[in-house]
Amino acid sequence: MKKVILITGGSSGIGKAIGEFLLDKDYIVYGTSRNTAAISNSKINLIDLDVRNMTSIEACIEKVLLLEGRIDVLINNAGVGITGPLEEIPLEEIKNNFETNVFGPIATIKAVLPQMRLQKSGLIINITSIAGYMGLPFRSVYSSSKGALELITESLRMETKSFGIHITNVAPGDFATDIASRRFHAPVKQGSAYETVYQNQLNMMNEHVSGGSNPIEMAVAIHKIIETKNPKIHYKVGAFMQKFSIVLKRILPDKMYEKILMNHYKL
Repeated sequence: MKKVILITGGSSGIGKAIGEFLLDKDYIVYGTSRNTAAISNSKINLIDLDVRNMTSIEACIEKVLLLEGRIDVLINNAGVGITGPLEEIPLEEIKNNFETNVFGPIATIKAVLPQMRLQKSGLIINITSIAGYMGLPFRSVYSSSKGALELITESLRMETKSFGIHITNVAPGDFATDIASRRFHAPVKQGSAYETVYQNQLNMMNEHVSGGSNPIEMAVAIHKIIETKNPKIHYKVGAFMQKFSIVLKRILPDKMYEKILMNHYKL
């Protein structure tokens, strides 16, 4: 029996790469987008979904179940970036980021778990970020939202293990996608105490994304996880130094690690 895969945020970037790769591997793949009518070149089936809206989530899950009768793998990929000095990021934008990056995946998981319990099987893969393992300057909101999803996964694994459901995190580093163009940037305010340093950080972030790895690396990693009988709790995918930065955080004194980050970001 072919496995049925549902990928949130499957119309572009990493989600699109994963969906097309899995389709080529002979899975039944559904992706989502907030506006499928605007997308005409998708190789995978797309369903309208706004992860900030529970009614939209439930309608999407119901449609897949109506078409296929089951959902074997949920990949929580939908997410948005956000940058800025915490002092200057509008509170409503912080709330919107958590609605998308944290509450959205939670709501989607809640909607799919009853079916997976009924099947006595299922796999949920939460796409987080290496940035979720550390507080990065001018990315406090993004780092904390992805870090929250990492910990939610750890808890949820233990709660659902007896149902035959596996849950795991995959934390990517920098990949060459259009995330920079869709990220919310707190505006660089002329005369702000953060003006120069924040502008320099924006330039550096965009360079990292532009020079990032090929998203197909994420697709290959996800495929391996799907084919793994008992997935690990955490996976990291990206450049060696990005993954090694997590190791350094575990073994170095806090202030030493902070100094390394500040030197790296030229602060």
